[in-house]
Amino acid sequence: MEAFEILLPLALILCLSKLLGLGAHKIGMPAVIGMLFAGILIGLLRLVPWAPLQDALFSDEILNAISILSKIGVVLIMFSAGLGTDLKDLRQAGAASVVITAMGVVCPMFLGWLAATLFFPDAGTLSHLFYGAILTATSVSVTVAVLKELGKLNSKVGTAIIAAAVIDDVLGIIVLSVLTGFASGAEGGAEVGWKWFQPNAGMVVVKIVLFFVIAIALGVGLRKLFDLMERRAPHNRRVPILCLTVCFLYAYAAEKLFGVADITGAYVAGILLGGTLSETPYVESKVDQMGYLIFSPIFFANIGINLDFGGITLSFLAFGCVYVLFALLGKLVGCGVGAKLCKFSNHESLRVGLGMMVRAEVVLICAQKGIDSGLVDQAIMPFVFAIILISSVLTPILLKWSYSKEKTSSLAAEAGETQNGSDQAPSEPPKS
Repeated sequence: MEAFEILLPLALILCLSKLLGLGAHKIGMPAVIGMLFAGILIGLLRLVPWAPLQDALFSDEILNAISILSKIGVVLIMFSAGLGTDLKDLRQAGAASVVITAMGVVCPMFLGWLAATLFFPDAGTLSHLFYGAILTATSVSVTVAVLKELGKLNSKVGTAIIAAAVIDDVLGIIVLSVLTGFASGAEGGAEVGWKWFQPNAGMVVVKIVLFFVIAIALGVGLRKLFDLMERRAPHNRRVPILCLTVCFLYAYAAEKLFGVADITGAYVAGILLGGTLSETPYVESKVDQMGYLIFSPIFFANIGINLDFGGITLSFLAFGCVYVLFALLGKLVGCGVGAKLCKFSNHESLRVGLGMMVRAEVVLICAQKGIDSGLVDQAIMPFVFAIILISSVLTPILLKWSYSKEKTSSLAAEAGETQNGSDQAPSEPPKS
């Protein structure tokens, strides 16, 4: 393949991703939905029986090049997510947010594990757990937009959701890291059952812990170095460039040396370098510009291009429908019960559960990592896409409905008080 041949599919991906992303945003949905649809539309071109078109867009070399660029995209997405995770917020998060997050991770993971166990009993425990881990991801960008529109972002519910979402990301990455580590340390991939409880698991745990210890120790020193550089030369491009260098090194070392997912390395690098840097917004803006200009649209479009409906049997279709239902119920029930345990009212608990129900790019990343490790069937991707689409549509509708019911009840109560006041006879005659 000549180098210039990749330019045509890239132009098509970027153009369609931007147009459909804007369209999705216009109707109140995440731009990710538009990018995924762009990939699906491009993938449909495979059905056109014209050899020059197939060679120009879908040759093995071109698809391989797009796949490599998409991997850079997912690393940048997770690095940006880490930069946006403020350690101060984690320290200040109240007990309620911790309980909500814990329930919001345990409940969907259990339901995902249960569905996989019932439908694929021979897949192995590690595979079952990975199906559950995919459902632990959340994305509250849609929720934040709705709460902001309703003027409820700084309410008790809004504060709890935002804090819980931050902790949720960290817990989800830890769960993914552990499962990925066991997957890389086990033999037989998806055929592994309870083998990962044998002595081999000890080394896996040691490597995972060692990664976090070394990563944090290096991160503290790097953070001080970057703070010094920022004070001497504020808004200098060398800091974002060196931050990206650290991101790629952490991602590489995590996967290559410690058997931890590369996206975990990128996320940890983002956490360590973000939040405490005086110019984190500047670094984050530069990373986002590069990522969302080219690499991130390629990642999402690549998922759409490679959606495989051929592997969906009748039994897998049944599993997929149950899986989507459990994905929605897992967060709704888990986070809702967690809020109720923390003395939230019934209406507030419902809103917390609804707000945490949304999924976006992280669930795609987790699913793709499971597919790459051989623990998750490629045919799950259409159902993961359905989880994002359904949750992104239902959450705004149901959240607004819950607040409209509150407003209606409040207006009715006020009207009742006014009516009672007007009907009440005066207790004494008016004075002349």
